[in-house]
Amino acid sequence: MVRVGMHVSISGKVDQAPDRAKELGCDTFQMFTRNPRGWKFNKLNSEEVTQFRQKASSYALTPIVTHMPYLPNLSSPRKAIYNKSVKSLAAEISRCAELGIPYVVTHLGSHLGEGADIGLTNITSAINSAISQNGSSNVMVLLENTAGTKNSMGSSFEDVKRILDGIEQSKRIGLCFDTAHAFAAGYDLRTPESVDETLLKFDKILGIERLKVIHLNDSKGELGSGRDRHEHIGLGYIGEVGFRSFLKHQLVRDRPLILETPIDERRDELGNMRKVRELAH
Repeated sequence: MVRVGMHVSISGKVDQAPDRAKELGCDTFQMFTRNPRGWKFNKLNSEEVTQFRQKASSYALTPIVTHMPYLPNLSSPRKAIYNKSVKSLAAEISRCAELGIPYVVTHLGSHLGEGADIGLTNITSAINSAISQNGSSNVMVLLENTAGTKNSMGSSFEDVKRILDGIEQSKRIGLCFDTAHAFAAGYDLRTPESVDETLLKFDKILGIERLKVIHLNDSKGELGSGRDRHEHIGLGYIGEVGFRSFLKHQLVRDRPLILETPIDERRDELGNMRKVRELAH
């Protein structure tokens, strides 16, 4: 059975996130553990942590995924930002361990025009450093493929492979595949044939066993547009045929699906979850 969920808010208290996910009918969900638009954060409240763990277990929401805040740039050539970004990732791994969350998804950042080789050196060093600071943790860092916007790291499977190859503790690293980003970066997902070709290529270059979470989003941009703009499932350039093929493909049909789709007059979060379940049936 398809496991589908969405990004939910931690507004109020962190342990309210499982409640919101359950109310929405999620099987899995993604969250931030702190304010995603700032560097500063408070320590987790021990009572809220206990409540979070109990609720997550009793609601059978699995897996729970966190996402790194927006400000960190692990590929940054600017030393001050780079150092703060490493500290931020290390803290996020620690917070996930405290909450019992197995996965933290991170964007791969931007080399800011300094070149992909510098970006590669920085991001591999950043991840190695953050992981080593959490030596006993079993939290896995998931690298998310990008849409191919200017100076961004990791839009091609080959580029992601270069990052993976630089990680010292390879068992602590996995992958998050974003359908909209892949499509914007030039990987076709519109037909059964193109879905098969893209996923077989992913498997050959990166290894499908590393894929732990899928961000399921349609794309407002055309194939290879480099535009990171998400659309409702089936209403963008990937379309219903593409998603039906993707959701039923043997390489990914058992992976947890997180929706990061828009909310507007056409459809809300529940509408997109219903659409996914319909197409996967």
